[in-house]
Amino acid sequence: MVNLKRALLLFAVIFLAVNPFTLKAAEEAHGDAPKSQAEEIKAYSQHHLQDDHYFSLFSDQKAGKHYGFPLPVILIDNGLVVFSSGEFHHGESVVEKNGQYYTLYHGKIYKTDAAGTLNFDEAHHPTNAKPLDFSITKNVVGLLLAAFLLFLGFISLAKTYKKGVNNLPKGIGRVLEPLVLYVRDEMAVPNIGHRYKEFMPYLLSVFFLIFVLNLLGMTPLGFNVTGNITVTLCLALFTFFITNFKANKDYWKHIFWMPGVPVPFKFILAPIEVLGMFTKPFSLMLRLFANITAGHSVVMGLIAIVYLFQQQLTVGGSIGVSMLLTLVLFFLELLVAFLQAFIFTMLSSLFIGMAVEEHAHH
Repeated sequence: MVNLKRALLLFAVIFLAVNPFTLKAAEEAHGDAPKSQAEEIKAYSQHHLQDDHYFSLFSDQKAGKHYGFPLPVILIDNGLVVFSSGEFHHGESVVEKNGQYYTLYHGKIYKTDAAGTLNFDEAHHPTNAKPLDFSITKNVVGLLLAAFLLFLGFISLAKTYKKGVNNLPKGIGRVLEPLVLYVRDEMAVPNIGHRYKEFMPYLLSVFFLIFVLNLLGMTPLGFNVTGNITVTLCLALFTFFITNFKANKDYWKHIFWMPGVPVPFKFILAPIEVLGMFTKPFSLMLRLFANITAGHSVVMGLIAIVYLFQQQLTVGGSIGVSMLLTLVLFFLELLVAFLQAFIFTMLSSLFIGMAVEEHAHH
């Protein structure tokens, strides 16, 4: 399965390399010039991977219509500013609130003037000031939906346990209970030891949150929450803080003054151990973000076969090839959805276990 995924990733790299997917300068100049089909597909793929202030279900570019619903924009700019993202009209309009003007450009909100003027640097990045943005974006909706689903599932499981220890779960509880036991018996107990109950709430929360978010990312709703590096950074920081706040004195002693090592080597190992404190959560953050983003990118690339290879494969052939490859990758991504939740939780429990481990003193 791993070799298959690597082959598909290699195919995606070649596929994206041989097609003229590089955006032209004309596109950067507010998209006045018409885009090629390859550029439109790349823009759509990038839009799917990014967060958005508008929940788009699908778009009819020929008719210029977008189907979905706007999300609330919440800004801190000389006070609280709240309005609907629909007022931006997908970046085509400037919004005026309390004498301040705002425009939406590539998914980010910038302060501007009544004409919507944006200033750019040499790399064509806007230099306009940005207000503090606390908006309810598409990723936030995904997080809220995942939390709601988990709440419903675990409330059902908790009600079963309240009736008695020997009662069998019903409904979704039958699916959740084996996973709960798996996290406890295969991750928490072996890695943490007798203090595992103290950390089970966090381990269960992070495992099921990542797993559900990964599954939601495979639905037509188009969520890509765990493919957002700010989300994976937040999860990794939780593991980092829990590990270091709960660490015992033996843990800190092994970092700053490792026992059983000659004194000169202690001065060499201490900086390396301190650096390791930060590389561990960094690896958690990057691994989850990279794998989910790669999976979504490959899926979008395989779907694009329908549009890019119609002349070479005919319409039916391009649809068949795209569906076959996408279906294979879909089942592979189901496995990856679980594996990424497992790896993040397993490593988190391992790091916590190393911090709370009680060393025998002779």
